[in-house]
Amino acid sequence: MKTKSFVKAPAHGFTLVELVAVVAVTGIVATAAVPSLSGLVDTQRISGVASELASDLQYARSEAVQRNQGVRVSFRVDAACYVIHTGSADQCQCAASGPATCEGDAQALKTVTLDDTRRIGLHSNVASMVFDPVHGTASPAATLRITGPQGRSVQHTVNIMGRVRSCSPLSSVSGYRTC
Repeated sequence: MKTKSFVKAPAHGFTLVELVAVVAVTGIVATAAVPSLSGLVDTQRISGVASELASDLQYARSEAVQRNQGVRVSFRVDAACYVIHTGSADQCQCAASGPATCEGDAQALKTVTLDDTRRIGLHSNVASMVFDPVHGTASPAATLRITGPQGRSVQHTVNIMGRVRSCSPLSSVSGYRTC
C-alpha cells in the first residue's frame, strides 16, 4: 500500500507584519524628504522669478535702444509687481491684480505681478529706473532682490552701464555665485 505524502506548497504574498513594517519605513522616509522637497520647490520658484526679472531688465534696455526712446522699469514693492513702460516714472502704475494703468502718452510694454501663492517677495532700492536710448545705460543704478519664504534669495545689481549682475547671498540658491 502506498502512502500519500502531502507536500506543502510555498506561500505567496506578504504577512500583515511585513506590510506594516514596509508602510512604517515608507512613512519615515517620506517625512524626512518633505523638508528638502519644499526647499527645492522654494529654490526653483525663486530662480524662475529671478531669471524672468533679469530677462525683463535686458528687454527694457534693448527696447530703449530699438525705439530710440527711454524705457523704464517701475517697481511697486507693496504690490509685488513691476511694469516696463515708456514715459515718466509716475505715468504708469502696476497693481496686485490686472494690467498696469498708464496716463498720458506713456505705454505699458509688460506688467509682471508675483503671485501671492508662490510667496515670493520683490525688494528694490529704487522706485523706477530708466534705460537710455542712445547708450543703453541705466539711471539710477539699482539693487533688486527676489526672496522666498525660507530666506533664500537672488540679488540683481543693475550698474550704470545697464548691465545686470546676479548673485545669491550666502549661496542660498544654487546656480548663482555668492554675493
